Amino acid sequence: MRDSSPILAGLRQSIARMTADGGFESRPAEGWLGSGDARFDAALGGGLAVGRTHEFFAADALDATSAAAFAALVALRTPGKAPLIWLRTTDAGKRTGHIYAPGIAELGGDPDRLLIVEAADPKMLLACANDAIRCAGSAAVIVESWGKFPLLDLTAGRRLTLGARDAGTTLLMLRLNAAPTPSVAETRWNVAAAASHALEANAPGTPAFDLELLRWRGGPAGTRWRLDWNHDEKCFGSIPGETALSGALLPLPAHRAVASHGAAAA
Repeated sequence: MRDSSPILAGLRQSIARMTADGGFESRPAEGWLGSGDARFDAALGGGLAVGRTHEFFAADALDATSAAAFAALVALRTPGKAPLIWLRTTDAGKRTGHIYAPGIAELGGDPDRLLIVEAADPKMLLACANDAIRCAGSAAVIVESWGKFPLLDLTAGRRLTLGARDAGTTLLMLRLNAAPTPSVAETRWNVAAAASHALEANAPGTPAFDLELLRWRGGPAGTRWRLDWNHDEKCFGSIPGETALSGALLPLPAHRAVASHGAAAA
C-alpha cells in the first residue's frame, strides 16, 4: 500500500497528533485487560491478555450491534487517556450505524479517546490496521469488518499479532456476519444480545451480553457467560439472578433484546 493514500496518511497524522503531547510511551505486552467481573476475569487468568489479538464474532445484524457495543466497552476499560483507534470499512459503517459519541458518554466512556477511521475496502482496512497497531501510544485498536475477509489470512493475522505484541497494543477484531476461520488470535468469542435485567420503576435495563468462548490459546473453550454493563462503575458484572460458571454452559435466552443501540451504534 502506497504511503500517498489519503486515508493512510491521515491516520498517521492523527495518531501522531494525538500522541505528540500525551506522554504516551511504549508499554510491555503483558498483563490483562479485566472486564470488572471477578469470576469472568479469574476464568481467563486475569482477563483478556494485553498486547494480543482477540476476535469477536456476530452471526447477524442484531448481534452485530451487541458485538460492536461489547468491543467498544472492553476497549474503553483500558486505563488512562491513551487513544483508542476504531477502524472499519465503509460497508460495515452503513450496515451497523455510525459511532454515537453521546451514547459512549452515557455508558461512562470517554468519546474523546476514540479515533475513528472508515476505509473504502478490506485492503485499505488491513493497511490501516497494520499501521495502527504499531503505534505505541494507542491503548487498543478495534478492526471492524462485515462478511468474509479473505485478505485476513494466517500470514496477515500473524503480522498484525506480532505488531500488537511488540507495541503492547490490544487488538480487537470485530468480525460481523462472518464465520470463524483459522487464526492466531489469543481468544475468539461469539457475542449475542441478551435480555436486559429490569431496573426499578420498570426503567430500561442496562446493556447485556451473551458470550461464548469459542477458542482460547491458554486453556479450554466452550464456556458461556452472561454479563451486563454498569455505567456507574464502568465495568461488566454478572446479571442479578444469573450465575456465570467457568467450564459450564449457560443456556441462551429464547428471546433476546438489543443491547444498547447507543453504545455501538456508535
